[in-house]
Amino acid sequence: MIIESMDTERSTLTERARIHAALGDPARLAIVDTLVAGDAAPGELGAVLDLPTNLIAHHLKVLEEAGLVARSRSEGDRRRTYVRLVTEALESVVTPSLATPPRVVFVCTHNSARSQLAASIWSRRSHIPALSAGTQPAAKPNPRAVRVARKHGLDPAGWRTAHVRDVVERDDLVVAVCDIAYEHLPAESRPRLHWAVPDPAAVDTDAAFEAAYAEIAGRIDRLAPVLSHDESVGRR
Repeated sequence: MIIESMDTERSTLTERARIHAALGDPARLAIVDTLVAGDAAPGELGAVLDLPTNLIAHHLKVLEEAGLVARSRSEGDRRRTYVRLVTEALESVVTPSLATPPRVVFVCTHNSARSQLAASIWSRRSHIPALSAGTQPAAKPNPRAVRVARKHGLDPAGWRTAHVRDVVERDDLVVAVCDIAYEHLPAESRPRLHWAVPDPAAVDTDAAFEAAYAEIAGRIDRLAPVLSHDESVGRR
């Protein structure tokens, strides 16, 4: 038993050392800081950090091998990939501060599931007002999303779909919870974040909508405290 415990401890230390080594470069640490708030394509990371393509590719390879980042292919433009932070491997990293916006607007394509869930979850976690919108809004919310909301104690009775241009105002923080919506957001929609949450309607099962809820709730739990420095956060 003692030998097994020592082997486990050595394995944990080796994994921690590998993560620290991967973070021991200013550019890679800057990439991680950028990905804390939202996902990004490699080209977007290069533009934000003013790094050439070859260096971004190298640093992402190191971070990926350390288990710190993962890639997913866009559900919109299949030629595009997005990089996301694997937060489980990064629990000791402090989230960088972000300016507190007057409102948060969650956006997906149809404004029928992910963005509605996100706005409702956010309203339970933060004092900052939250709304939702779509780039191609559906006539009404998805019934499966409504059921998942009720299951988790949210109230979807007031959900209404709306177009992003009728909702977003200057200085709103726009959070696209879908690849397609992110790629079609108006250029003037700044500031904005991107969360690559897979479309549960494409699978159309209760499990897919539960997975979307869990992904969004986890991301909100990480972002809300950063934007809500002095207010009560974590209300359930």
